[in-house]
Amino acid sequence: MTFLTIVIRGLLRRRMRTALTLVGISIGIAAVVALVGISEGFEKSWAKGLNARGTDIVVSNMGGAMVPKPFRMDVRDRITALPEVAAADMLMVELMSVENANMIMVSAREWGGFTWENLKLISGRLPHDAKEPAAVLGQTAAEVLNKKVGDSLQIEATELTVVGIVNGGALVENGSIILALPILQEIMASEDKINVVDVRARAGMTEAELEALCAKINQLVPEVRAVSVAQHLSHSQGYQMIRAMSWGTSLLAVLVGVLGVMNTMLMTVFERKQEISVLLAIGWKRNRIVRMILWESALLGFAGGIGGVILGVVGTHLMQAAPAIKGLLEPDLGALLLLQAVAIAVTVGVLSGLYPAWRSARLNPAAALNG
Repeated sequence: MTFLTIVIRGLLRRRMRTALTLVGISIGIAAVVALVGISEGFEKSWAKGLNARGTDIVVSNMGGAMVPKPFRMDVRDRITALPEVAAADMLMVELMSVENANMIMVSAREWGGFTWENLKLISGRLPHDAKEPAAVLGQTAAEVLNKKVGDSLQIEATELTVVGIVNGGALVENGSIILALPILQEIMASEDKINVVDVRARAGMTEAELEALCAKINQLVPEVRAVSVAQHLSHSQGYQMIRAMSWGTSLLAVLVGVLGVMNTMLMTVFERKQEISVLLAIGWKRNRIVRMILWESALLGFAGGIGGVILGVVGTHLMQAAPAIKGLLEPDLGALLLLQAVAIAVTVGVLSGLYPAWRSARLNPAAALNG
């Protein structure tokens, strides 16, 4: 009988208990995969949307919320005066409940600005001008709202006509309702307010030069904050809070798995006192007994990690397809995250097995005679 055979046999001795422990670990790891994958995916999707619009720098006041706080429109004019700025577009971005969609992105853009250029028409047309009571839907938003060209769309108390369906080149664009800026300002009763300025820098600027331009804008307009596209969400207190909560909730679920594995391994040591004592009596060294228990707990963690990754990936895709949040999520379930999740599960298994392994190594071989 090989060492590995003994390890596997120990896990299969109480199959139901082992299975329940695996379920506990799997749920914790699934939480890591789903929550962290969603938060990181949201950041990458948002950056992809900004890049699709040709934005180099985002000027906003994110504060502690997911949606920026409003500020005066003349901020754009002060920014445009800088020689390094090629163009600057005013936007008002809101997360709203619209008809049957509990939460959907509404993106109102300065008419004639570069933020309209990436929208590729699938059907219909763009609004004729900034005053037309019309909306353009990203293709995912059209599916969520079950709308086609010519249908009416009610936002708050205002009824608009869907004049076009577009592909914006990123999930955040395709999941949005897109309007001319004055239309949403009137709906929100904020005629002189915006909450984002997208800045396109002069062609050929390096990353260092973009950072210098951000600093210049921050000095010129201290009531808002300019950051490059790559750093936009990472500077948001609201997003940082969501990311911290994602990891916190995940680690809490993992802690439950730790306790489950530790309980299982302690019960295993208790039930196998005679077997362990016999192994000590026939010449096994105590450090080999420790390795056996640690291998069992590590293997338990590894199996739970694989199960958790599968459960997390499947669960995330099911959430992504749910009507309530369709078009808002594009999880980042890359190989690195999945490997990290399995590594966390194995680490959980090893740490949970330390105390049971120590207990097993302290057993007296003479105890075998009392069985």
